[in-house]
Amino acid sequence: MGYYNDPPPSRSRRSGRAGTFLAAIAGVLVGALVVWLLFSSVPGLAPGNNTATETAAGNTEGAASSNSVSISTDVTEAVDIAADAVVGITNLQESSNFWNGSQGQDQQQEQAVGTGSGVIYKNEGGRAFVVTNHHVVDGANALEVTMSDGTKVEAELVGSDIWTDLAVLEMDGAGVEKTVEFGDSDALKQGETVIAIGSPLGLEFSGSVTAGVVSGTDRAVPVDLNGDGQEDWQAEVLQTDAAINPGNSGGALINLAGQLIGINSMKIATDAVEGIGFSIPINSAMPVINSLETTGEMVRPAMGVTLVDLIQVPQRERQETLNLPEDVKTGVVVDTVVEGSAAAQAGMEQYDVIVEMDGQPVGDIIELRQHLYNEKKIGDTMTVKAYRDGEEMTFELKLVDNSEI
Repeated sequence: MGYYNDPPPSRSRRSGRAGTFLAAIAGVLVGALVVWLLFSSVPGLAPGNNTATETAAGNTEGAASSNSVSISTDVTEAVDIAADAVVGITNLQESSNFWNGSQGQDQQQEQAVGTGSGVIYKNEGGRAFVVTNHHVVDGANALEVTMSDGTKVEAELVGSDIWTDLAVLEMDGAGVEKTVEFGDSDALKQGETVIAIGSPLGLEFSGSVTAGVVSGTDRAVPVDLNGDGQEDWQAEVLQTDAAINPGNSGGALINLAGQLIGINSMKIATDAVEGIGFSIPINSAMPVINSLETTGEMVRPAMGVTLVDLIQVPQRERQETLNLPEDVKTGVVVDTVVEGSAAAQAGMEQYDVIVEMDGQPVGDIIELRQHLYNEKKIGDTMTVKAYRDGEEMTFELKLVDNSEI
């Protein structure tokens, strides 16, 4: 039997194997070089070096723990200055107790019918004074102030003014630590940062802070004071986009110095829009606050008449009763004249149609009141131009205290 040996490898096969071996060696060298470069650039990754592990552990510990940082801004500093002077106001009114009433005992008790906000502006002689909105305290049998720390203090109404929607309360000042500083609302600029502080939606949210800017100054907003659907007044207000919600009424609008520059008033806000809130400028409010505090009322000059807008008078009555010229389209009709009043002494009569005061046109009752209340003082003389039975007449009125009529 013969044996056969494998034929010796050819030269080409030997060359292929050699090339494969050399390629493998080159790959190993390149990989080693890459690893060496990596370890050189990041020493913590080298074998036997625990730096990477410790760093990772440190990062893990850092993510799990908290690091308290105290951040202070212009807004937080302003709030620190003024917040403790802002309080909650609860309007308490009498109502029948159902259970006692069912037993034949008609017993009255006081219940909270509404809440708002207020600002402590004075603390003297053991008595503290709070400014708020008229509509916050309107109809109250009793009033309760909730301090910033939750303490509740009984308060008394000193005076209230429906026209400016302002009221002043008085309470024990023993627990009052801070009062607000009045600023200058006339110095405000559009775009200036302002902060609203109050109790939106109730006392559970007392001390709430919202920030925004002054959107506009010297705004005039029509107000229905008696709920009859007719505009009675145009309130002069600041406009801001700082959120002002129900319960913020009577609260503070402050500047970045922590000064009070406005009294927030939801009474004149519009619910159908967002980003528009209104505040009574403090410069307009201060004379009213001072008068309410010292006299219990806001004393204004009075003419001694009741009025009707000419636009409400039918055309037939304009022609037959008033006998007005056709070109007289706007004005204010005198409905009644109070005996002994400034108007009576000047000779004014029923159905006189006022068209001008001190040389300024008067188109409706709101314009008349604006001029009378904002431009005139008790004791001033006011020139009134009116039509009587088609004839233009001029009257000189010596204005008197409205409380005397």
